[in-house]
Amino acid sequence: MKRFSRLLAVALLALGLVGVAQAHKDDIDINRLNNSLNQLSSDPTLGMYAQADQALARNAIAELANASSHDRPHALYMAERRVDQAKAAAQLEDARTRLAQLSREHDQLLLQRSQIDANAAQKELEFQRMQYQMAQEETARLQQQGLEAANQADQARAEAEHARKLAAAQSRVARAARREAALAAEAARAMRSQMQQDSGSAAPEPVKKKAHHAADSGH
Repeated sequence: MKRFSRLLAVALLALGLVGVAQAHKDDIDINRLNNSLNQLSSDPTLGMYAQADQALARNAIAELANASSHDRPHALYMAERRVDQAKAAAQLEDARTRLAQLSREHDQLLLQRSQIDANAAQKELEFQRMQYQMAQEETARLQQQGLEAANQADQARAEAEHARKLAAAQSRVARAARREAALAAEAARAMRSQMQQDSGSAAPEPVKKKAHHAADSGH
């Protein structure tokens, strides 16, 4: 009887140790899953995503904690899958959010690029307009210079024609003056010649008078 009691005590002790070991193992799995889920929920980026999946994972962990030894393997499997699903769902939502952000940034870059292209086209148009205006102003300036040059040429031709006419008039006056001078000189020569002739014809009178006086004296 005492031996049987000892054997029973040993068996109960063994069962107790097995139960403690099993409970300890249960605590390890539950702690591991809770830590993994807490790490996900506290993540500054992923924690805000997959809230429904995180809630399902916590429920699965709670069911694992309350599961019997017979249902424990299935409950452990479901809890692990729920935690993994929560992580995957959070990562997927984060990836989609990042993709949407990149898409918006891409659209914004395209918009900025179109605005830059439009501004560049506007600047090019303004530059072309400025060049066209400068060309028009240069053409007008050259036309004005050409008109002024033509006017100057006409004025120079008019002045040359006036100078030519003046020179011709002066030449005629000079020729007339030379003719008058020649006539005056000819008249002067004629006058001197006449005076000389007159002087030559008047010179014998005193001789005749002297001869007459001599005749009177001899008489």
